[in-house]
Amino acid sequence: MRFVDQFAFERRLRRRIGSARRIAVVGVGDELSPHDRLGIVAAREIEGLHLPTVKVFLAGTVPESATGPVRKFRPDVIVFLDAADMGTRAGTVAIIQPGEIQARLFSTHALPLSVVMAYLAQETKAEVVLVGIQPDHDAHGDQPSALEEAGLTRILVSLHHITNPGRPRAKPVLRRSHAM
Repeated sequence: MRFVDQFAFERRLRRRIGSARRIAVVGVGDELSPHDRLGIVAAREIEGLHLPTVKVFLAGTVPESATGPVRKFRPDVIVFLDAADMGTRAGTVAIIQPGEIQARLFSTHALPLSVVMAYLAQETKAEVVLVGIQPDHDAHGDQPSALEEAGLTRILVSLHHITNPGRPRAKPVLRRSHAM
């Protein structure tokens, strides 16, 4: 896995999302765990942006619970967001390839995320993307650390730019309402 800067991450995500008219964003993780909450936090932040082509699903630690609602939505692209221990600097965001999933994600999920992703890809014929966010192992409070916030902002800005082409490149701001 190669880690890239903001613009390279955005370009890679743009290639995967393309000109999708319906994007499902699935937040995965345990909101009560400082090291596993980032997928849920990112999804809540994206939901707050009210992006016209995006519908957010909060799956928590049971990602298979979102499969019915995601299928009903009939997305062109499904973006999973989850904390991933990639052995990098806290706040790093990366698109994780299917073969890398087992070694990278925290294992708080009832079913392996790779199984849920494969199922949805088959059932919806949608492009399925996993974005991992490196947690800050030194963070223990009820708010994301500054490094984690930088990663969350990277995801928000990228999705905002991709889903709002031709609009001014305003930078979304984190709402900082992550108290658990």
